[in-house]
Amino acid sequence: MNIRIPILHLIGALLLAPFARAAAADEALLGRWALTLPSGAGWLEVKRDGGALKSSLLWGGGSVVPQTTTAIENGVLTVTLVREIPAGGKAGKAGKGGKTGKGGKAAEAGPTKLTDVLTARAEGDTLKGTRKLARANGGADEVAFTGKRSLPLPPRPNLAKVKFGEPIQLFNGRDLTGWKLKEPNLKNAWTVEGGALVNRPPAHVEGQARERTANVRTEKEFEDFNLKVEVNVPAGSNSGVYLRGIYEIQVVDSYGKALDPHNMGALYSRITPSMSAEKPAGEWQTMDMTLVDRHLTVVLNGRKIIDNQPVLGCTGGAMWSDESKPGPIYLQGDHGAVSYRNLVLKPVVR
Repeated sequence: MNIRIPILHLIGALLLAPFARAAAADEALLGRWALTLPSGAGWLEVKRDGGALKSSLLWGGGSVVPQTTTAIENGVLTVTLVREIPAGGKAGKAGKGGKTGKGGKAAEAGPTKLTDVLTARAEGDTLKGTRKLARANGGADEVAFTGKRSLPLPPRPNLAKVKFGEPIQLFNGRDLTGWKLKEPNLKNAWTVEGGALVNRPPAHVEGQARERTANVRTEKEFEDFNLKVEVNVPAGSNSGVYLRGIYEIQVVDSYGKALDPHNMGALYSRITPSMSAEKPAGEWQTMDMTLVDRHLTVVLNGRKIIDNQPVLGCTGGAMWSDESKPGPIYLQGDHGAVSYRNLVLKPVVR
């Protein structure tokens, strides 16, 4: 009996086992991750695109940002973002120590490049890591975070078969009954005027830090629903309607602008409206939003601009990143003046 071949197979298997475990650890990092940050929520996606690794990151506020480089080696994910800041912090101004050109004018120094580095490991469906945020004056701030693998996206729902319950008037037109400040420690700029819920933050004084005022949220929390609101946004102003407290439908003066995922009615930085349906600033506009099984439909001023599209994760300013939880409706008040009225929600009946 020849036992050499089975022994060779065993030796080969033992030699290849570490490589197989490393490959499995690398593959475990692919996918979408709901992040919990010390000061809010985030989101990370790691995927292969034509054989190359790519990633996008939402870090607290702002937009989902494609990262500069993405690498996985021995079960460790490394993601970098190279960003530029103009000299002196503002475009067109020489930074400290800038050279002086002819005529005594300061020559523009080049932008400063900073590199933020995220590293993480996966332990089952849990992600643990740190992100080093580079400082313009040198060094970096290190932030620890955790993540959970996003739940699989449900199939696209047939909205014709969805049943909605009785309408709930979220705002009575008289006072803030049913609402509370999302940030009780911040100044409240919300009042009720002429049957509308109005936010009037203090005017910004040039050269001074902008005073941040509170967002406002419903006391009740909801799962899936249809929500109708009327909104009036002044020229140059900015607000947002958060569904479940984690998905921002953008409210902004974007009349006449090219299509963009930051325009009126967009799912902020995630879904670009299919057409422009905004009205000019200062006019009342209608927004009809349906969220079912993590799919979103938005009708702006009677025109469908998002048609039952999948929502891949939370947006900037989310209260948390867990998409399985019910949450409030919250209205953004820390950006600019805005008015809302006739807020009516119909919950999905399961």
